[in-house]
Amino acid sequence: QVQLVESGGGLVQAGGSLRLSCAASGRTFSSFAMGWFRQAPVKDRDFVAAISWSGVSTYYSDSVKGRFTISRDNAKKTVYLQMNSLKPEDTAVYYCAADIRPYGVVSRLQREYSSWGQGTQVTVSS
Repeated sequence: QVQLVESGGGLVQAGGSLRLSCAASGRTFSSFAMGWFRQAPVKDRDFVAAISWSGVSTYYSDSVKGRFTISRDNAKKTVYLQMNSLKPEDTAVYYCAADIRPYGVVSRLQREYSSWGQGTQVTVSS
């Protein structure tokens, strides 16, 4: 397994920006895809963004496309989520997740991710 720790959440006004980080430890980080998911109060956890093990391929939900950017630094074993033009509906707990199958195909599906962080709260005020 791999251990994941998110950071960077907080309170921001609508239109503002935040950058989330997810630091990994344990198994080889550079060989597996990473994803960000979020869960708003009384809602299901939803896909936000994902990045392939190489960083070449990225995917976004329609709700964040054009505003959020996922990236990774394999040397630092860290994946990032840059969030711009934040909206109140972006308020949620954000989780990073790892698909620890080596060199697997990046997925939007939660069931493909076996390691999860504890989450970081993002609150966007109107």
